[in-house]
Amino acid sequence: MSRRISHKWILAALLVLCPVLAHGQVAYGTYTPYSIYGVGDLSQPGSAYNKTMGGTGVALRNTRYLNLVNPAAVTARDTLAFMADFSLYNDNKMFEQQGIKSASNTFNINDLAMSFPIWRSSAMMVGVMPYSDTGFGYSFIYTDPDLIGHTGNIVYSATGEGSLYKAFAAAGVTFFKRLSLGVQWNYYFGNIEKVYSTTFDDASYNGILNGTTGKLAGSGFKFGFQYEQPIGTKYSMTVGATYTTAVNLKGTMESYRYSSASAVSDTLFYKVETMGKDNKVKLASELSVGISFQEKGRWVATFDYSRSDWTGSGLDGAYGFSASKAFSATTAQTFRAGFEIVPNRNDIRYYFNHVAYRVGAYHKTEYYLLNGKQVASTGITLGVTLPILNGYINGNNGFTLGVDFGQRGSLDGDMIRERYICISIGFNLYDIWFRKPRYE
Repeated sequence: MSRRISHKWILAALLVLCPVLAHGQVAYGTYTPYSIYGVGDLSQPGSAYNKTMGGTGVALRNTRYLNLVNPAAVTARDTLAFMADFSLYNDNKMFEQQGIKSASNTFNINDLAMSFPIWRSSAMMVGVMPYSDTGFGYSFIYTDPDLIGHTGNIVYSATGEGSLYKAFAAAGVTFFKRLSLGVQWNYYFGNIEKVYSTTFDDASYNGILNGTTGKLAGSGFKFGFQYEQPIGTKYSMTVGATYTTAVNLKGTMESYRYSSASAVSDTLFYKVETMGKDNKVKLASELSVGISFQEKGRWVATFDYSRSDWTGSGLDGAYGFSASKAFSATTAQTFRAGFEIVPNRNDIRYYFNHVAYRVGAYHKTEYYLLNGKQVASTGITLGVTLPILNGYINGNNGFTLGVDFGQRGSLDGDMIRERYICISIGFNLYDIWFRKPRYE
């Protein structure tokens, strides 16, 4: 593809992203009652490519797509190529608890990243993506006749919104054509606001409004490695691992409580804490390992395991993070598997033989307990990448469409069952930019 065509694609991407980003400033990044806890609902890892593979990526090396899960994978590329990736997602959820049902729908940006070579077998990648999202809203009316007989109707409501984002810069290098090492600097930033109120129909009683507003930031690193071992002339095996350091959150946490009536409002409590000094909270470290097998240019099968210990994160009892005594931080674990096949990249007659078909599955336990019970999610992913423009020939430019079917929680006890269908739309752009022309 010519540089002129590539410029048009990047301009088109920016035109698409501008209204989405503007919309994302006023819309929920997610909507789920589980985001009331801790730092919110942790985002699924990676780009649309990773998501359609069940979220795997620790041991994936693919020269056609950016792998955002392991910084060591940035070296799997043509040494002359510029690569970019951006994706969007549409999240549809259905909730049920004790016979009560509701639904939600959100749409937001998932990632924006680009990569380019540095020198010989080294490369770099920069980008931004969500780390966690907070979005919830519910209310109920007190029904105790002994209470409302004296006060009239009482309504309790709770709302929350905000996100933590992760901007990153990664670099990797390959040694001996098989061993790749990478390091990634992560910068986390964003706001999380939670508001709770109690109101009375009887004006002689004052309502209560309380909440927290966190303006958070922090930085850390992610280290990765991959080792690829050929098996004969057609096959290979890759092992990989990543380690993400813990991140001490900085910024401020504003906590308040007001008593309000029709004409006056009294401050009952107000405090601004300095994160890291008065309120010590951190994002947990994470260790991931993976293995993949592939027939080069045709199929790949991969498996990942991740573990992250949040018990020392300081979330328990911290203002703005611990929504109730039912919440307690724990160790999160994730098992992921993915499979991709391309029928025949060399076929010059049939377009669909160039299409990458993917399927994946995952099972994960959340980083918190509710009343001592583990919250788990299980899902299946499906996806395709359709070649576009010159990608029909080289298979490097593509449009990815994926869907994630899953369930979190259950109907046991007071738990909320959440069933979801998440649709991912991604674009991977590829162009040879760094080739020196022989003729002017």
